[in-house]
Amino acid sequence: MAMGQRMRSSVGLIQKYVASDSLSSGRSLLNPNVVNAQKNFATSAPAKKDNIRVPIAMFGGSGNYASALYLAAARANALDKVEAELFDLVEGTKKSPMFSQFTKDLSVPKDVRIKAINDICAHAKFTDITKNFLVILAEYGRLRHVDIVAKRFADLTMAHRGELKAIVTTVIPLPPAEEKELKETLQEILGQGKTVKLEQKIDPSILGGLVVEFGQKVFDMSIKTRAKQMERFLREPTNV
Repeated sequence: MAMGQRMRSSVGLIQKYVASDSLSSGRSLLNPNVVNAQKNFATSAPAKKDNIRVPIAMFGGSGNYASALYLAAARANALDKVEAELFDLVEGTKKSPMFSQFTKDLSVPKDVRIKAINDICAHAKFTDITKNFLVILAEYGRLRHVDIVAKRFADLTMAHRGELKAIVTTVIPLPPAEEKELKETLQEILGQGKTVKLEQKIDPSILGGLVVEFGQKVFDMSIKTRAKQMERFLREPTNV
C-alpha cells in the first residue's frame, strides 16, 4: 500500500529531532480541552451535516479524543481515510522502536514534537484532519495514547457501518470451519442490521473451551471458569 510505504519512510524523519539532547519543558502538561481541540483539527471539514452524532457513547480521555475526531471526519466524509491514516501511524510505532520511544517520551519539547508530526504527516500525505489531530496529541503530550485512540475510533467507525466486533478467546486458533460456525451463530443472535466482525485472541490461561465477548455480553465457556465453578460446588456443605 502506497500510504504504508510513505509512512515507513516518514519514520526516518524523526531521527533529526531526537538525535539532539531532549530537555524537559519544565512544566506540567495541561489537561486538553477536547472541544477546542476538535475545532482546531477540524478546520478543513466543511460546515455541514451538523446533525451528525457519534454512534456509541465513549468515555474517558481516549474516548473523548476519538469522538471528537469521529465528528470532524464524518462531517468531511473522510471516516475511512482518517481511520487508515491513524492505523498507518500506529503501525509505524510498532515497526520503529525509535519512533515508538519518541511518541512516549514526554521530555521531548513540545515544539519538537509538533514539528516532527507536521513533517511526518506531510511526507505521508495525511489529510489535514488527521494531521491537525495528531498535532493536538503532540501538543498535549498524548501521542503515547495514539494506539488506544485509534482503537476507540475504529469502534466508532464499525458502529457507523453497522458492524459489531466479537472477540473469541481460545487456547489455540479456531479452525476455519469452527470460526465460520461461531460467526454464523452470533449473526443469528444479532439479527439483521448488524454485521459480525470476529477477532480471535489466544490465551492459554483459560485452559480450554472459549470465551466470547460482544457488545456488553460475555459468554464464558472456558475450562478455567468451569473448574472454578466446580470447586465452589464441591466446597459447599452437603445436607446428609
